[in-house]
Amino acid sequence: MNPPSQTEFVLRPPLILLMAVATGLSVAGIYYAQPLLDTIARAFDLSADRAGLIVTAAQLGYAAGLMFIVPLGDMFERRGLIVTMTLLSAGGLLITALAPDVIWIVIGTLLTGLFSVVAQILVPLAATLAEPQKRGRVVGLVMSGLLLGILLARTAAGALASLGGWRTVYWVAAILMVILALVLWRSLPRYQQKSDLNYGQLLTSICRLFVSHPVLRTRALVGACSFANFSILWTSIAFLLASPPYGYNEGVIGLFGLVGAAGALAASRAGHLADKGKATLSTSIGMVLLLLSWAAIYAGADLLWPLLLGIVVLDLAVQGIHVTNQSVIYHMMPEARNRLTAGYMTSYFIGGATGSLASAYAYEHGGWAGVCAAGAVFSVLNLLIWLGSPAGRYNTVTQIH
Repeated sequence: MNPPSQTEFVLRPPLILLMAVATGLSVAGIYYAQPLLDTIARAFDLSADRAGLIVTAAQLGYAAGLMFIVPLGDMFERRGLIVTMTLLSAGGLLITALAPDVIWIVIGTLLTGLFSVVAQILVPLAATLAEPQKRGRVVGLVMSGLLLGILLARTAAGALASLGGWRTVYWVAAILMVILALVLWRSLPRYQQKSDLNYGQLLTSICRLFVSHPVLRTRALVGACSFANFSILWTSIAFLLASPPYGYNEGVIGLFGLVGAAGALAASRAGHLADKGKATLSTSIGMVLLLLSWAAIYAGADLLWPLLLGIVVLDLAVQGIHVTNQSVIYHMMPEARNRLTAGYMTSYFIGGATGSLASAYAYEHGGWAGVCAAGAVFSVLNLLIWLGSPAGRYNTVTQIH
């Protein structure tokens, strides 16, 4: 059976679900390492900050893919591009599974991150195929899949590592990505965006969008600082939970991803608020919650319940801000959603990589208190950016010509 063409295609709930699952599995590849960092560090005799480079490499690879690969969605047929990238991501996971030393782990995670940006081609494709009045809801649902992939990657990685060692995680993930590529090939419509721009012009146009439009600049900076908070927490939490007074193994550490998943699910409601013109309110609430979450996370150094509360609130805030940001920028230039995604998400993952580096360094030199201080600094910086950019707080933007 041939896949449907874009002229006869209607976006239905089963395909929305598949796209949500696909984005989740794709982006999960760059987060499997987080609950395993303590185990990998012991296996290769690494310090905490050196082990943190594994996560940083994945996020930098993702940022590079966002800038240089995602814009290709405005040039090439989407289904073929999505399937090819999914298979290449599986190749990166396979390299990590076979890695003889930490250098090859970094190379594998870098390549996985580079091609895991297929998730950011699926999200704007879903926005394009959705009915206009349901676009925010569809984006929120697909983004929920992506966010759950980020969070549940930790739970899956911890469980699989407990059963068969850390390499098992990457073998299973590589196989799943190959299966996913086959399902997407059969299910997605053929879709190609008409564009008169060549590749160089596409990249240049991303820079012009940032220069010309304060909405995109502000939302990109806010997204970067928010995701830095996310990375600060999740990069170092495995070291905290593996040490006294907790002393948990990989399987238990991975279960903390389920706690964050509760926040991610609740954050999908932010897409509804954006559809109703309440994006500014949604973002402002998220900013305040993000800062407050670090007080509970700090208390979680010795007590479990405030740590769990802080995780839920932080993930709710970060993902709610992110869904709102994307809903807002998708009102801009429908014919260039991949370029908008590339610009916004590149900033987003540069923020994430910066947060990972800051977190590993802070934990190595200041323990859990240092990690929480770093998170609070990024939260305050985020608030200052938001309050200082009134033009960027518009709920919607006019179409750009």
